[in-house]
Amino acid sequence: MTSIHTDALIIGAGASGLFCAFETAAFGKSVLVIDHANKAGKKILMSGGGRCNFINQDIQPRHFISQNPHFVKSALSGYGYDDFMMLIDKHRISYHHKGHGQLFCDGSSKDILNMLLDECQQAGVQIELNTQVHRIDAMDEGFCVHISQHNNPKTIIAQHLVIATGGLSIPTMGASGFGYQVATQFGHQIVPTCASLVPLTFTDQTGDMIKSLSGISLDVIAFNDKISFELPMLLTHRGLSGPAILQLSNYWQLGEPIFINLLPSLDITRHLLDKKRTQPKALIRTLLAPFFAKKLLIALELHFWATIKDTEIANIKDDELIQLGNTLNAWQIKPSGTEGYRVAEVTRGGVDTKDVSGKTMESRLKPNLYFIGEVLDVTGWLGGYNFAWAWASGHACAQSIGTRW
Repeated sequence: MTSIHTDALIIGAGASGLFCAFETAAFGKSVLVIDHANKAGKKILMSGGGRCNFINQDIQPRHFISQNPHFVKSALSGYGYDDFMMLIDKHRISYHHKGHGQLFCDGSSKDILNMLLDECQQAGVQIELNTQVHRIDAMDEGFCVHISQHNNPKTIIAQHLVIATGGLSIPTMGASGFGYQVATQFGHQIVPTCASLVPLTFTDQTGDMIKSLSGISLDVIAFNDKISFELPMLLTHRGLSGPAILQLSNYWQLGEPIFINLLPSLDITRHLLDKKRTQPKALIRTLLAPFFAKKLLIALELHFWATIKDTEIANIKDDELIQLGNTLNAWQIKPSGTEGYRVAEVTRGGVDTKDVSGKTMESRLKPNLYFIGEVLDVTGWLGGYNFAWAWASGHACAQSIGTRW
């Protein structure tokens, strides 16, 4: 059986794995990256609608969710926006800014993947795809990893082992729970996982109404008792999506309600009460017509004020108007679930950070074992934050491996 020796073996040829690879190799270490997929960086290619939202200008610990909110601080302070932009400029990748500090490629996501692969090639990183991992054995100083490529068994002897296998989102791209299995093998706990940055679904009358309005987008405030996001919301044939809903999904648990302010710029109660005095013969739909698309307005009318839809506002009790205004500014709905890992951008939960060093990403339970990127219990907001974590955690790991004898 063929044996391969390397200073560092990285399992996972995604964003964090490739980034960690060339940064580790820059210290003169031999680095091998393996992946079961037939192409490197598949999720990079599909990110940002094919344009790759590769970073955010404002990266703060509050943009990340973890059972230990302090875990991300060291890595983020060690490698941030300015550092990554030097790499972007080096490769002359053209980009553009979108709202909320997001940066996207002018061309395509291939620009980012090619940048990572070029850096790996220049640093002498070896990348092996179509590689299956069958077993990992701990050695006194390092690991023996049993693999096969095209049914040919091999072993890899590595001093350092980096798990960069990502989470469970988008299984069609090859996502699996392999990283969690490795973590469990070496005594790590797994924070329960679920799909996140994901559309929410409904199975009640609300769901029927939303389905009938598929394709309509509007600016809302989506909120619960934990957080709020003022962003666009998209109604689809499956439920609610768009940035506001994807962001809120990071903070939502099954069985909990969410709230939607359908007109963030307007106190609807005050508006209706004022119009009752100044336009007493008007109908509610006439008074709200300037603020909603016609199709949406008709659906809202049938859903919220059908019994008084043809009643002049002067003949509607103040209490009813107050209730309607409060409802439209804080519409309470209870999702039945999410669209799941099939379309989720990330996985919430993962390897518990209590037994991982926030400075080096090294396991506290097994020396020379590292976890980086999405496999950890770190979930970023929508807007380039999960890539920011891939770069930062990969950098921290590389610095640790690279400076060791």
